Amino acid sequence: MSSDDIPPDWAPLLEEFRARVEAGRAMGGEARLAKLRAAGRLNAREQIAALCDAGSFVELGTLAGGQPHGEAPAAPADALVGGLARIDGRPVVVGAEDFSVQGGSIGFATHAKRLRYARIAQQERVPLIMLLDGAGERASNALSRHPYAPNDMQELARLSGQVPTIAVVTGSSAGHGAITALLSDLVIMLDKATIFAAGPALVAAATGEVVSKEDLGGARIHAAQSGVAHNVVPDEAAAFALIRSYLALLPSSAWAWPPARTTVDSGARRLDTILQLVPRDAQKPYDMRAVVRELLDDGETLELQPQFGRSLLTVLGRLGGETVAVLANQPMFLAGSVDRDAADKAARFLQVADAFHVPVIFLADNPGILSGSKAERAGTLRAAARMFMAQSRLRVPKLHVTLRKAYGFGSSIMAMNPFDGQTLAVAFPGISLGGMPAAGGAEAAGLGADERRRMLEAQSGGAWSAGDTLAYDEIIDPRELRNVLLAGLRTALSRRAAPVGPAMHSGIWP
Repeated sequence: MSSDDIPPDWAPLLEEFRARVEAGRAMGGEARLAKLRAAGRLNAREQIAALCDAGSFVELGTLAGGQPHGEAPAAPADALVGGLARIDGRPVVVGAEDFSVQGGSIGFATHAKRLRYARIAQQERVPLIMLLDGAGERASNALSRHPYAPNDMQELARLSGQVPTIAVVTGSSAGHGAITALLSDLVIMLDKATIFAAGPALVAAATGEVVSKEDLGGARIHAAQSGVAHNVVPDEAAAFALIRSYLALLPSSAWAWPPARTTVDSGARRLDTILQLVPRDAQKPYDMRAVVRELLDDGETLELQPQFGRSLLTVLGRLGGETVAVLANQPMFLAGSVDRDAADKAARFLQVADAFHVPVIFLADNPGILSGSKAERAGTLRAAARMFMAQSRLRVPKLHVTLRKAYGFGSSIMAMNPFDGQTLAVAFPGISLGGMPAAGGAEAAGLGADERRRMLEAQSGGAWSAGDTLAYDEIIDPRELRNVLLAGLRTALSRRAAPVGPAMHSGIWP
């Protein structure tokens, strides 16, 4: 209908509606938007357009915050742009904090919008994606009586394990907004982004500490030290590409199976280069990433938290066209020993895999849990116990491989527990097993030369004795690793004839 065809009694109302929608979409005005552009940043609406399929975004809450309340001025969309959209054809709910409006702070209407977006995601069983660049709770909220108390934090906690939740920190995120990231499955930070409970000014006022934004909560700190961030990327384009890759590997909710994608490399093949990748000498380091790339379809991998807990790799990819989660010791760091950070990372990774029905492949090559006074004070044992519980509770198919060595509790947390529900447990020839490395154990026990020799012989013959007692289902030629795992995975997929839903666990985490 053209403007000429609008009945006279409708015209004034539609004109007012148009004006209010334009005001709701105006964001913080041209000067503030220009400042974002000058910094090489996208504004909230541009971010959503870049992330989602063209023309798929349907905004919800455009007029929220559009009217002044007392001394509080109107805030376009109340500093949060969001609604329904699609990514690669699949429905999602997306929200983006608008820093150009009152610093992206959370007003009363924003509270309601955040809660509503989370509830739609849960109700319709679709992923929730939040783009964070805000100051947290709006200071002026304290000057007004809160009309009601919607709380998206509670909803995000209930949402966990039901649909994939992703947070991208594109600028500076503090307070309530930052908690959205902490409650999300995947946290991505731009390399210049920051996230903290309270910013430098509040920290200085409360504690007297003077610290820069970067030293307080920069991407480098949260990716490598705190573990708050999973991955750091240079810009929004890289963040959005990572989101698409992540969602492509997962179902839209816990009520569905992960999507399959077959390619020319989805079938059986020998790993002819693996003998060059994995040294025969168990003391020599090597890069486990190369093994994972050789194992998975097309060499495509999505590694999560690569800078945190570096002695363990947490990788998503495909095997035979099916999504798999690979948990692998990394002998390049700490000789593959599992420290507190690695165990914490692994436990969380296993929980996500189990929630969304992703089979787990364990590639074990470690001398055990990291020892020493520093490790003990850090709580490494407790973190390792959490990792053990996470692997023990897996409902998804789990497939274990020992490549060279696995000692003590380091073998158990990597799912090398005979008859513990593994679809397959296999090992390479020549593996070393035991409660601890033979040399160190013999020295600690004060054993003589003959006893030391016998311990070393028993350790080096681990594959033969383990195969003899069926501690492993099979000792395999390393070059057949992919084909053996393919056979196990395809057998395990028969489970998908049963109904699927969210995991329900009881018990107390260590």
